[in-house]
Amino acid sequence: MSATKNQTTLSVSERRKALEDRFPEWPRDTIASHFLKAYRQYKDRPYIYINNKEITYGEVWERAIQYAKAFIKLGMKRRDHMAVLMNNDSDYPSLMIASSLVGAVFIPINAMLTKDELSYIVSQSDTQFLILQQTIKDKHHGEVISELMDEAEFQKNSKLEQVICLESDRNELVDDRFLPVDEFMKGADSVSDEEFEQRWGESCYPDEVAIIMYTSGSTGSPKGVMLTDNMLLRCGYGTCLSRAIEDGRVTFAPLPFYHCFAIIEAIFAMSFVGGSFISALGASPLLSLQLMEKYKANDYLCVPSTLVPLLNHPRVAEFDLSNLFAMWCGAAPAPVSVWKKAVDVLGLTEIITGYGQTELASSGVTTEIGDSLERISSRVGRPKLNGVSGIPEFNDSAVQYKTIDRDTGVNLPAGSVGELAVRGATVTHGYYKKLEETAKTIDKDGWLRTGDVGKIDENGYIQVLGRSKEMYKVSGELVSPREVEIVISQHPAVNQISVIGVPNALTTEIGAGFVELKQGESCKRKDIIDWCSTRLARFKIPRYIWFVDSSEWPMTSTGKVQKFRLAEIAEEKLSWKND
Repeated sequence: MSATKNQTTLSVSERRKALEDRFPEWPRDTIASHFLKAYRQYKDRPYIYINNKEITYGEVWERAIQYAKAFIKLGMKRRDHMAVLMNNDSDYPSLMIASSLVGAVFIPINAMLTKDELSYIVSQSDTQFLILQQTIKDKHHGEVISELMDEAEFQKNSKLEQVICLESDRNELVDDRFLPVDEFMKGADSVSDEEFEQRWGESCYPDEVAIIMYTSGSTGSPKGVMLTDNMLLRCGYGTCLSRAIEDGRVTFAPLPFYHCFAIIEAIFAMSFVGGSFISALGASPLLSLQLMEKYKANDYLCVPSTLVPLLNHPRVAEFDLSNLFAMWCGAAPAPVSVWKKAVDVLGLTEIITGYGQTELASSGVTTEIGDSLERISSRVGRPKLNGVSGIPEFNDSAVQYKTIDRDTGVNLPAGSVGELAVRGATVTHGYYKKLEETAKTIDKDGWLRTGDVGKIDENGYIQVLGRSKEMYKVSGELVSPREVEIVISQHPAVNQISVIGVPNALTTEIGAGFVELKQGESCKRKDIIDWCSTRLARFKIPRYIWFVDSSEWPMTSTGKVQKFRLAEIAEEKLSWKND
């Protein structure tokens, strides 16, 4: 079903019309009812290529029903919270669909997190059921969850009732309290179709919260973004329309399933057109090229830190990528030279970038197919086309942007530089159990402060100039300096710590920490890194650690560290280092 470059001779407008003809009005589905339609239309088509396996729409749907019945047998009720802590797996979409079938709330957890981070999210999210993969790379999550279940503080704060372990043999389990997946799935046999249908029938309201997705918070603790079925599906459809995605597209998406980029732009978007996606999390450039050739990929979802090594691979010209014509490179800016090389090396004819955040389900804006490389490198796009899923007042986009004064919140004149704010049909209504943070971020009219500084040009395109808060992105993952500072400040030798993001060629940005030690204490960079390694996900650990004396801190008159001055000092240090 893969398209070829010859098949894309259909114009962008013709492909969009085909999609609009397929969806003449917005159906307001839940995740489950949407995938039922996809199952009926595309039952025998491949949906996922993963771990050398081809999984069809039919297999995904049938597995989802079995999971849903097993959840009912286990006692999962509507609006219960179900978290998933696992690597990319063919069952991931099935679990998300099953959650919708029983009316539960799905909580994807970042598989790179450490014990303290997991403890916070499982407790704060009120997770009652946890689907667990015991070991993910160097993370022994089974042992971590077992330890947490024995801790009095966790027992006090957590609502965790049952851990379902993806290992099938009880002898493989770290903890006897875990339920092996095979034993769990047997429960599905005792749930009748009538009981299942009744539960599903009670769970068909698309404006209830379907997913709580965690993102870093400016105060240091992650925030659970509440997203409804309708928000998620509108965003996925908007991607299809904006990108003119044709029937049966094959997308290479080496992205984590716990992230909104993969969930919306691959898992959901492909399901609107009977397309498929290739998952290969952490794939090397060589393996990526092999997979794109093997499965005849039409499309490539990436970030600059994965794109650049692929383009530079010495064997890139050996592979048959004749089916590849489209690419979305997002999460961070890339210079014109990178875009030009992507066109030259991969033979691309349709490339875009985009911008959004978890609070918008994923992307709010994209560049237009056919935009110049100069525009793509300097702008992140304008509000996506959403057609029937959009808002008429927003020119059929789902969202609307403006700039505001970052201090007063007052609207700024067109073309002004200010904090970007957004509202619309895909924008969250708030953060789970964080009323104060929600009130600070979203006003009474639904305008959400993005935390990014930018401007909107005369064509409606957004230029992002930086973050108004001090957060930074490492390979597309948002990092809160405050969260890192809290961890490092707990080191017994540290008196004061300040963390900033600095430019990095591979990951776009990386952490840099300025550390003042307590009097009489000694410490090396390695000691700080080792301290962080068991307390923070790897991408949050600062690459650079510089020690300073108390007199060297650049301070404001009110005694606050001037982080912009630290950025200047870091630039000097890195410039000297690179000379």
